[in-house]
Amino acid sequence: MEHTPAAAWLTEAASAAAQQGTGNLLRIVLIVMVLGCVLTGWFLLRGYKRKDD
Repeated sequence: MEHTPAAAWLTEAASAAAQQGTGNLLRIVLIVMVLGCVLTGWFLLRGYKRKDD
């Protein structure tokens, strides 16, 4: 197995990322969806907390 320098690896990774197309949009949509679900769950579960003072 041949050793690839870090600079060459980064260059190849950047060029591959540029060719992906809508991958970035899908990634952003998924991240926003997960964060929205977490915040909605937190907001809803917050209301079920009972104070037993």
